Amino acid sequence: MPRLVFAQNIYRSIDTSRFTDDTIPQKDLIDVYRSVFKEKPRPPLGDEKKRFYFSFLPEGSSVVQGPGKALITSTTGAFYLGEKSNTSISTITFTPYFNFTGRYGIPIHSNLWLKNDDWNIQGDTRFLVYPVTTWGLTGNTPENDGFVLNYKYVRFYQSVLKRVNDDFYAGIGYYLDYYIDLDINPTNPNAFQQYTGYKYGTLADHNSFSSGPTLNLLYDTRKDNNMFNPLPGFYASLVYRYSSVPLGSDNNWQSLYLDMRKYVQLSYSGPKNILAFWTYYWTSLTPGTPYLDLPSIGMDPYQRSGRGIEQSRYRGQRLFYFEAEYRRDITDDGLLGFVVFTNINSTSEINTNRFIYWHPAGGAGLRIKFNKKSNTNIALDYGFSKNYGALLINLGEAF
Repeated sequence: MPRLVFAQNIYRSIDTSRFTDDTIPQKDLIDVYRSVFKEKPRPPLGDEKKRFYFSFLPEGSSVVQGPGKALITSTTGAFYLGEKSNTSISTITFTPYFNFTGRYGIPIHSNLWLKNDDWNIQGDTRFLVYPVTTWGLTGNTPENDGFVLNYKYVRFYQSVLKRVNDDFYAGIGYYLDYYIDLDINPTNPNAFQQYTGYKYGTLADHNSFSSGPTLNLLYDTRKDNNMFNPLPGFYASLVYRYSSVPLGSDNNWQSLYLDMRKYVQLSYSGPKNILAFWTYYWTSLTPGTPYLDLPSIGMDPYQRSGRGIEQSRYRGQRLFYFEAEYRRDITDDGLLGFVVFTNINSTSEINTNRFIYWHPAGGAGLRIKFNKKSNTNIALDYGFSKNYGALLINLGEAF
């Protein structure tokens, strides 16, 4: 009996991109289209030489936060910047939307992995016009007591991380948030500050500007690090932000964002069968954080948290979030699947910094494999909570 043995990391050594037996080839909507129109089938997974995988989804659905319906186009690109054997898949998402009531946005997210996964470059750029409802800084504000806040928003986040060892990365970044022409309804110029009881970034007809460096840490054992459809493993990210007056900020302030996710594969044969967990803790570390930069539900980096809860419904100095989801294939070929999810969040009260009010939500969704090469699903989710429900349509998983 050996006293010491060595084994490979299971998430790096086992090909978990296939959850079915080898005798059952994977299928997506592109395969369905080719079979219906009698076109030549694509090469099997792993045999093709193509390095870029493209997905496009025009849709009309309820807006995450705002009145009426929206026209949305979701475009994703997945590609390799190195050899597939030693480089994770890079992803870019572009999701412009317009909702006929003056709210529109042009967000672009990127997550690039350079050759051998030696470097990771993360980007988040947005231009938004945002008539949005806000409910202040307490967790028990009634639904009908919010008021409309109008503004234009420019975001520019860029981070560069260097591999320290197999799964750990460290780096720096730069974050810029620019809120332009804060306009409120009612029109009383003092109503915003009076309503929130908060003095930073709440002056009507003013701008709010934050700019400064970040310190970024990342630990990721997931195979391929695919943001569209993560495979079993563990993910943790920490971002420390310092917005400073010398770099243009209205105030000096600091924040911390800690994000952790765990994906557990329940079976290694047959249909995909996964439990996924997500939690994050987001806190303002100092006074001076502008109101719209305070932690808020649904305003995480990919704006995917709080399914079943209105975006920005709860805001505070600190925010805690937890979500669990069960993911299962319906068909052995991976074309159809379903998810069931539940989440809960709480923001700290402005006067006590205590977590008092907890807000649960839940729902279920259908998955349709759009592109098996990039493992991208069409995600149709219905989430609900007290006094609210919404249908959400995305390319890729929520987390």
